Parts: sequence; structure tokens; C-alpha cells
Amino acid sequence: MCPYDQHECCPRFEPHPWDETELVWNNRLFVKDRVTSFLHIPLNYGAVMKRNVGPIHAAGAFPETVVVLTDENSLWGADLYIEVTREIPGANMATISGTFLSRVFEGPYRNVKKWITEMDSYAQGKGKSVRKLYCFYTTCPKCAKKYGKNYVVLLAQV
Repeated sequence: MCPYDQHECCPRFEPHPWDETELVWNNRLFVKDRVTSFLHIPLNYGAVMKRNVGPIHAAGAFPETVVVLTDENSLWGADLYIEVTREIPGANMATISGTFLSRVFEGPYRNVKKWITEMDSYAQGKGKSVRKLYCFYTTCPKCAKKYGKNYVVLLAQV
């Protein structure tokens, strides 16, 4: 389920502000949840989104551009971070701070491993090393098909 109402679903993503950019975040606020995976393939991503979208909508806490990050920290699961503008009652809240290098990639999800290698090279070229990596899947699969582009942003904390 998208972090938007059923009629709008995912807005078209504009890649240029995110590509080859350095971002500095200071206590950016997110709802944090966990997705179950099998060899990094999410099994309940939609259900996890659905259980969080309702309370976030009810609180009127979606920012204008919603950032949904995944931290693929295990073969068997990933931490999911949904950006919000305020605390959500009953939700597990988290903040993310740091300096990030951002790159936009386009193509099927099976290319993520290749993109991670490219991101590591990009960071090294900037004289930096990647401490942590987040994936920002900019649209749901249905909207990626509708728009004809599947953009994925990799955010490397350096």
C-alpha cells in the first residue's frame, strides 16, 4: 500500500534533486517497523505499510514528499522507516541524522546489488566510505509500471 490515498497512490518521482547530492539530516523523524524477508525478498512489505499508513494519515503527519527507507540489515528482514512530520501515537518512532551521499538508479530491483557496488565506488571517488546504506523505493511496483520508470535512491551515510 502506498503512503497516499487510494486515488492518488504514488506521485511521479523527480530524480534530479536526489541524484549525486550530499544531504545533511538532523533528527529527521520516521515511524520505524520491520519487514520479514527471505534472502532480501520482502514477504510482507504491503502489510507493514498498510498497518502504518492509517495511523499516519489519521495524525495528518505525512510530509509533502514522503521518504520511505529500508535498511536491508538481514537476509531475513529489513527495518522500514516512513518519514512523518510529528510523533504518531502508539508507533515505534526513530530519528535519522547524518551526512548522506545520494544517487538515483533506474531499473528492476534485481539490479540493487550492482547499484550498491556503484554507490560504494561513488563514495570512494568522493574520498568517503559508506558507514550505512538505505534504499528509498520511490514508488510502489504498480506505480513504477504506470510511470514506466522504477527509480530507487541509495542513501549512503558517510
